[in-house]
Amino acid sequence: MTLSLNIPQPQPTSPASAARPRVEAPRPQYLELKANVHRKLLNRLNLEALASAERSRAEAEIRTLLFDLIAEEGMPLSMTEREGILGDVIDEVFGLGPLEPLLRDPTISDILVNTHKQVYVERAGKLERLPTTFQDDKHLMRVIDRIVSGVGRRVDDSSPMVDARLADGSRVNAIIPPLAVDGPLLSIRRFPAERLKAEDLVTIRSLTRQMLEFLEHCVRARLNILISGGTGAGKTTLLNVLSSFISERERIVTIEDAAELQLHQEHTARLETRPPNVEGKGAIRQRQLLINALRMRPDRIVVGEVRGEEALDMLQAMNTGHDGSLTTVHANTPRDALSRIETMIAMGATNLPERAMRQQIAAAIHVVIQQSRMSDGTRKVTSISEITGMEGDVITMQEIFLFEKLGVTQDGKVIGRFRATGVRPKACERLKASGIHLPPDMFEGITEVR
Repeated sequence: MTLSLNIPQPQPTSPASAARPRVEAPRPQYLELKANVHRKLLNRLNLEALASAERSRAEAEIRTLLFDLIAEEGMPLSMTEREGILGDVIDEVFGLGPLEPLLRDPTISDILVNTHKQVYVERAGKLERLPTTFQDDKHLMRVIDRIVSGVGRRVDDSSPMVDARLADGSRVNAIIPPLAVDGPLLSIRRFPAERLKAEDLVTIRSLTRQMLEFLEHCVRARLNILISGGTGAGKTTLLNVLSSFISERERIVTIEDAAELQLHQEHTARLETRPPNVEGKGAIRQRQLLINALRMRPDRIVVGEVRGEEALDMLQAMNTGHDGSLTTVHANTPRDALSRIETMIAMGATNLPERAMRQQIAAAIHVVIQQSRMSDGTRKVTSISEITGMEGDVITMQEIFLFEKLGVTQDGKVIGRFRATGVRPKACERLKASGIHLPPDMFEGITEVR
């Protein structure tokens, strides 16, 4: 049962396909029959011709042949089970096999495959295990190969880790033996078909309207912004929202390990890193792309995430005429984010004095936003801080807005409040020079969240 042909990435399915019956708890005989029929079907089909044919016609051909093979097996099946086998086979031929029904489910935000035996998903911030499985690790490897080959990447013994993306922009990570001890591991971070807009963040209480307006003004006034947060905290979503405030008249260059950002501006140049080839050569990393981006006459540079020595180049770009740049970093607090940036600079410039590093950071970054994932699965902007300069060898910061967690309800919902600290940012002078006048009461007030 080989699916190594170059079959296109799965396309959005029709409502009829999405509504196909699924078998929740298949009996062993059903699984064995499905495997036998599937193998015989693939041996008889001309997959190359089917891949290029119109999908409706290809499905009709598969249905006819499939039901003939089921009749040959002589095992009585219900119509639900017949349609279930048909759906599974079509998913294997045109899509990603057992993952297809999960990718059609809009309530699922994460798909986590722990070898072929276990599949977990996240819904509404909660993990749950599904009865979905793969036939064996080879079956799972075929699905992984199909995903990564679709974006020109590879995963094998010489390159056992890979980052990729699906056609809808979902983020994919795969790691295989020998690094994965028990078998291949696959993680898919899904993004909704309709990305959250600025007003949506206010509606779902990720931040208040005052906070959003302040950040919008900061972007329009070309302040450099760093978004900090843990894994799954919503940094990329917030970065997308903030980038929407950039003028259509500006040229934007984005740099990412795996392209995820969906900027709506027409004048956007997207760059993506490249892993090494089979011989271990030809890798293009973020630092090289960032240096090249400076030659592309960008008005704004948006880096999906800084995680290495490219941090120094990013800061130098911010300090040399590329104001208004945006990026993210993994950190638990705004102060930790600055420490991580400092460590990354040291990775690429070991002879740079500590004070010089901090001066670069203090001069380049204006605003640090802390994004956090709460215990109930909700994401909130827990802090908006401004870098005000240096005192001695210490970078000075002042908090403008924050979220205070007050407790948890019996059903697990987080109770808290957004609060303005009453501190008027030094950046107001820069905003004023850009023609933006902030009302005095913007930095006052409390908003309860229940």
